[in-house]
Amino acid sequence: MALMLGIESTAHTISCGLIRDDAILADVRSIYRPPDGEGIHPREASRHHVAEGPRVLSECLAKAGVGISDVDAISYAAGPGLGPCLRVGAVMARALSTHYSIPLYPVHHAIGHIDLGRLLTGAADPLVLLVSGGHTMILAFLDGQWRVFGETLDITLGQLLDQFGRSLGLASPCGGEIERMALSGTSYVELPYTVRGNDVSFSGLLSAAKSATAASGGPAVCHSLQETSFAMICEAVERALSLTGKKEFMIVGGVAANRRLSHMLEEACRIHGSSFHAVPPKYAGDCGAQIAATGILEASVNGPVQICDAFVRQAWRLDSVRINYSSSMAS
Repeated sequence: MALMLGIESTAHTISCGLIRDDAILADVRSIYRPPDGEGIHPREASRHHVAEGPRVLSECLAKAGVGISDVDAISYAAGPGLGPCLRVGAVMARALSTHYSIPLYPVHHAIGHIDLGRLLTGAADPLVLLVSGGHTMILAFLDGQWRVFGETLDITLGQLLDQFGRSLGLASPCGGEIERMALSGTSYVELPYTVRGNDVSFSGLLSAAKSATAASGGPAVCHSLQETSFAMICEAVERALSLTGKKEFMIVGGVAANRRLSHMLEEACRIHGSSFHAVPPKYAGDCGAQIAATGILEASVNGPVQICDAFVRQAWRLDSVRINYSSSMAS
C-alpha cells in the first residue's frame, strides 16, 4: 500500500497530509493570519511557512503513526500560487526527496481540490464548481483534460468575500465571518448582477457593496452580497448542467464550506435531476491532503520527476494540464 505525503503552500496555508490508498491518515495545517483588514503579504506568509513547516511535518507524521522512512512518495503544490509561498513547499519537498531518496511529484493545486473532492464524495464524472480565493471555474472532464464551461471575468468569489470583509475590518480569510454576519441581515440591498453566458463578473458587485455599507450596515450588505453573488454562480451552473447533461455535480474549494451556497446549488441540482456532492467543510480549504490525493493518482501511472525538474509555476491554467490517471472520468 503506497503512502503519499502531500505538501501544500500556495498561499496562506502550510500543510502536510498523508494518504495511504484512499484513506487520509493525517492532515495538519498552519495558517498565516495577516493583521485585521489586511490581505496576504507573500513574503510574510512565506516566512510563516518556513517557521511552521518543520512542526507541521513532524505533527503530521506523528498523527499518522509513521516515520519519514515509511513514506513511499512525496507530492507538492507546484502552482498556481504566490511565488515565495510556493517555493517554501517546493524546497521542503526537494530536501526530503533528496535526503531520503523518496520519489517526487509536482501537483497542480486546483486539481488537488478536485481529486480530493472526488475521493471524499464518491463523485465519478461530475460537473465541478471550483470556488476559492484563487479560482472560480465551472469544469467538466473531456479527452484527458478539465474543460472550462464558465469562470470569473475578473476577481474570484473568494476574493470578493475577502476584499469586502477587509473593508469591514475583518481578518482574512473573511468568508466564514461574512456568512455569520449575513445570518443577521434582515433586508436585501440592491446590488449589480452580472452574468455573461456562463461567465460571471464580481468587481462591480464589490464596489457597490462597499459603497452600500455606510447606509445599510454590514449585516444587510453581507446578506445581499451572498445572495447576489451566489445567485450569479447558480445561474451559470444551471446553464452548464443543461449544456453538459451531467447527472453529478460537485463543489470544491474554500468557499464550498459556505452552507448558503451549498443549499442554493443543491436546489439547482434537484431541478436538473443531478446528484449534489460537496467536499466536507474540513477539507474545503487548502490542505496537504488534496496534494497527496492527486499525488497518489499521478504515481499510479507516471514516473517521478528528477530534482532538477521539480518546478514551481505561479500562473498555471488548470485546463492546460493533461491527465492520464483516471479511468473513472469521461474520456
